[in-house]
Amino acid sequence: MRPVRIAVNMRFVLPGKLEGIGWYSYETALRLALSHPEHEFLFLYDRPFDPILIRTLNEQGARVSGHVVTPPARHPLLWYLWFEWALPAALRRLKADVFFSPDGFCSLRSQVPTLMVVHDLAFEHFGNHVPPLVLRYYRHFSPRYARRAEALATVSQATRSDLVRLYGLDPARISVVYNGANTLYSPLTPDAVSAARLEHAAGVPYFIYVGSVHPRKNLVRLLQAFDQFADQETEHALVVAGRMAWQTGRVKSVWGALKHRHRVHWVDHMEVDQLRLALGGATALLYPSLFEGFGIPILEAFYAEVPVLTSNCSSMPEVAGQGALLVDPTRVEAITEGMLRLAREPELRASLIAHGIRERTRFSWDKTAALTWQALEKILP
Repeated sequence: MRPVRIAVNMRFVLPGKLEGIGWYSYETALRLALSHPEHEFLFLYDRPFDPILIRTLNEQGARVSGHVVTPPARHPLLWYLWFEWALPAALRRLKADVFFSPDGFCSLRSQVPTLMVVHDLAFEHFGNHVPPLVLRYYRHFSPRYARRAEALATVSQATRSDLVRLYGLDPARISVVYNGANTLYSPLTPDAVSAARLEHAAGVPYFIYVGSVHPRKNLVRLLQAFDQFADQETEHALVVAGRMAWQTGRVKSVWGALKHRHRVHWVDHMEVDQLRLALGGATALLYPSLFEGFGIPILEAFYAEVPVLTSNCSSMPEVAGQGALLVDPTRVEAITEGMLRLAREPELRASLIAHGIRERTRFSWDKTAALTWQALEKILP
């Protein structure tokens, strides 16, 4: 195989602001570049970027260059301008042989062979959770992107099934490439657990939710469930760790009306070195999302050896296996009952941790990168 130029969409790799797709892009792209120094990688950003990653990769033997493609794409109109005009021009100028897009978008106007990763089709299930203009864009372009890309990858079998069922795609075109988790997540010592409790919950045991706050994450029902839990258990607090994303008014109003609102502690987005301590100090991760393409916090909790409560729908049972207590996320009482069991049954917590340790071996960023490369190889010239 001759050396090729592989363009990578890195627009979600924002220093200090990495979340799900950003982590996927970052962890996968750096491993691809390091594993295949015979090829040149063109990292494409939509705004000024931190050059440290690229410099470090090149010092380790990779061949990487960074390029800003304007305008910054954070609005449907700007998405269109970026993917349909600016990106095709950049791919021509940089003489890219292949385009790897890990964020579910690609270009209909570019002829460069493309591997696109689809994380979920949540908007097809919960359209009311998405701003109207964004929903129109997704529903117009997403099926077209999926049909245009020469190769597709998804982060779960659940998303693969959605693409086949909703868009009529040939399943043979779609590779399943699971997420990994940062290996910094690990069990805490008893002293570190005590320190985390002091920092985040005034010294008492706590449950934690990790992730951004928007309707699909189901924080309204989680807060209501915690209020019911707190009527019966006086010890635990709830820590919500994540940024306020969109449509958060209902969450804020429900929180303000809680009987036990003083036992709910809000923490903004944290870097991994902080989040691993907050997660590791928790009695359990509460992740009763309405829909996920994967649910990286579940896997992070497995590595932190923290019990997990999550939902019995979409990809979450697939990722959790036997390592989580599964509940119906639409029933407040089911979430409450799960919290009570986790607080009162140490043998249940121990069992979930043991299963989580086994389940986590199915996932790693090294496996993600290896499977991504297999998908890319299918379209390399």
